[in-house]
Amino acid sequence: MDLRASFPRVFLFLLLSGAASLCAAQTYTITDLGTVSGDTYSVARAVNATGEVTGAVGSDRNNTSGVFLYSAGVITNQGTLGGSSGVGNGINATGQIAGYSTNASGTYRAFLSTGGTLTDIGDLGGGSAVAYAINDAGDVVGSAVTSDGSNHPFFYSAGHMTDLGTLGSPNGNSWWNSAQGVNNSAVVTGTSYDAHGNFFAFTWSNGTMTKMGTLGGSWSQGYAINNKGQVTGLAYTKNGSAHAFLATNGVLKDLGTLNGPTGTTWGFAINDSGVVVGQGTFQSTYHAFVYSGGKIKDLNKLIPAGSGWVLLSANGINKAGQIVGQGTHNGQSRGFLLTVK
Repeated sequence: MDLRASFPRVFLFLLLSGAASLCAAQTYTITDLGTVSGDTYSVARAVNATGEVTGAVGSDRNNTSGVFLYSAGVITNQGTLGGSSGVGNGINATGQIAGYSTNASGTYRAFLSTGGTLTDIGDLGGGSAVAYAINDAGDVVGSAVTSDGSNHPFFYSAGHMTDLGTLGSPNGNSWWNSAQGVNNSAVVTGTSYDAHGNFFAFTWSNGTMTKMGTLGGSWSQGYAINNKGQVTGLAYTKNGSAHAFLATNGVLKDLGTLNGPTGTTWGFAINDSGVVVGQGTFQSTYHAFVYSGGKIKDLNKLIPAGSGWVLLSANGINKAGQIVGQGTHNGQSRGFLLTVK
């Protein structure tokens, strides 16, 4: 569907990337979310206002994973839709989780989980779907296969899945057509190809899809939207680099990089204060970042020195500024929760 949506284990090669960097100052305390018995890794994807977290726990030994809920200090495996893998990508204020899972036939399906029960929410006629975000009303967005085999972004509400259409994407060139974020006003952001085969971030509201711009380059992708309508994602610059952006009223601001103008950054999440978190290239690996106060900061420099952590990606942030993501803790792949000190 899109590169960010690829299952988080694409980052597991980073286990050999080295020890945690020395920190200039401690801004956050860090919690290792751990694993469930029998599992070898965890990845955190989203956090709600009360600090509940979702993502995936799994085992490399048998190539399985399940959706997890972390609440009140306890991580539990919520299971799958009958298949061998699943991940929670969004969690709302009431603890509902949206994500995707394989079913017993091995097909990827979007789900909405309420009270620990995963429910398949359907597709757009093509037999497969994945979900990436949920708002506090329980509206879910993602990408689904249509009857002609194309991927289209969708909006799911009150038991009905709506095809959001595209920016003119031709059939067969639709891999990144996806809705990635939704706010409490049901405004959606995501990515779509246009008729010329270029892909752009978009916003969608009340039946209208609006193409967003770039940072001077050819392409962009939208990953998250807050309740003020600010969007973050990735956009290309004039020199062909890809940088995280913060868009306010449709105007994109370049958030910079962690290692010079040719580095790459992805803005994966944004809270209502306009604080962005994500991932950036750093030397031969990746580091998690936070953007606030007009500056991009490596989160590895904002946690306790000598913690044994390497924070690889920040995937979610809530109103209180708590951040979740994935990293390595003493060489083990773990989801983390950062809390402002």
